This record gives sequence, structure tokens and C-alpha cells, in this order.
Amino acid sequence: MLDIDQYAYSNNLRSIHPVEKTIFALLTMIICLAANSIITSLAIILLMAGVVIFGAKIPRQFFIKLILIPISFLLISTITIVISISKEASSFLYYLSLWGWKIGIQMENIIFAINLFLKSLGTVSCLYFLALTTPMIEIISVLRKLKVPRIFIELMSLIYRFIFVLLDNANLIRTSQLSRLGYSNFKRSCQSLSKLISNLFIRAYYRAKGLLTTLLARGYEGEIRVLEPEYEFSKKNLAIIFLVEVSLILITVYIGGDQFVIINT
Repeated sequence: MLDIDQYAYSNNLRSIHPVEKTIFALLTMIICLAANSIITSLAIILLMAGVVIFGAKIPRQFFIKLILIPISFLLISTITIVISISKEASSFLYYLSLWGWKIGIQMENIIFAINLFLKSLGTVSCLYFLALTTPMIEIISVLRKLKVPRIFIELMSLIYRFIFVLLDNANLIRTSQLSRLGYSNFKRSCQSLSKLISNLFIRAYYRAKGLLTTLLARGYEGEIRVLEPEYEFSKKNLAIIFLVEVSLILITVYIGGDQFVIINT
């Protein structure tokens, strides 16, 4: 089982209604996307980090490790936004001349890149909150209540199941290769990795066929049905969610220095 999945089942917010957690994550994400404010994005990142670490009691090191994954991709993306090409040198903070063109950095692009970076990181932190506090089976249950097409729900269920199948098979194959010095040098590592990928594809194909046969033997008719725990809505939690979202809106309007404008990328 993945660490994310383990924490989803054992965190301190496990007993809260999944609809409440979904509403909180989605509303916060919408505000983060709509608010053209660096302060609001920072507030949302800190809010989600605080709820995950102090509310759900997820280890801080684990959350930081997770948040560093999208940061590396976002940094690469924002670098391309910061760099501009123009023939006018007046708007550049720093530039290099090349065949009459100026290649450099503009203040407007720096602000835009920081805003976009924090906005993206804020939405990712909302998704992390939902993934770390709500098991996938309950997220799927919420989607079912929202009348999401059944085909998408079934695909999510099967893909989720096969994530663990693929990881388990990949771990077994890699352990076998390591015992035979399959990664002792670069050449052997490339060969072992290619064999791992090809064998993994074949094993996944046969495991999928076996799973389909098993489902059909149990009366599968296009829908996987599972027992869902019963929850009760909490007026206190709903009130807290409302106050938090209103606070974020007020921060955007009175402190963020800008109105709600979606950034066009």
C-alpha cells in the first residue's frame, strides 16, 4: 500500500464526512485559481499545510517531501515565463544582446511567474489535503453522489487498483534483478530497466485478464459495488469551512490588492 493511502486511512480527520472535506478542498481550490493575489496563494498553501500537519497529524517530513515533487516541475515551467525576448531594452532588469535582440528578465514577468507558481502550488496543496485525509473509495463515493458518469468512476477504481499491482510487480522484478547485480553499472542498469518495463507490461496484461475473469465470475455488470461507511454532516465543520472561505475572499479583496481575475496562460 502507498504511504499516501496509509495516511488516508489512519489520519486524525478520517472520521469527518468525505463530502465536507471535498467541499473544503474544492472551494479553496476555486478561490486559489480565481484570486489574482500572491498573498492569497501563500495563505492557502500555509492553511493546507497546517490542516494536514497539525489537523490530520500527517508527518511534516512526509508532507514536505510530497510538496517538493511539484515544485521541481513548476520551477522549470516558470523559468520560461520569466525570460523575455524583445528589441526594446528599457523594460529589462537584465538582458543579453544577440543579433539585435534583447534576451533577459522583466519585472512584470517575475511577478507574473511568482503569482502563477504560488497559484499552482496552492491548488496542488488542496489536492494533497484531499488525498491524504480521504481514502480513494470515499472520493469515488462522493463522485458517485455528484452523478459523475459511471464509466469514469469504474475507470478510476480499476486504475487505482492496478497502481498497487504494478508497483508490487515492479518491486519483485527489481529485487530479483538487484540480487543478480542487474544495476551494477550504467549499461546493465539500462538493460535491466528495459527488461523490467517489458516484463511489467506483460504481467500487467495477464493480471488484468485475470481480474476481469474474476469480476465476471462474481456477476460483474459494469459497476463495482463496495460497502460505504455512513457519516453524518457536522454543522460545526460546515460553519468552519464557510468562515475559512469567507476569510480567504476577504484577504484577497482587502489585503491581496487585487480582484478575482483568472490568470490566462
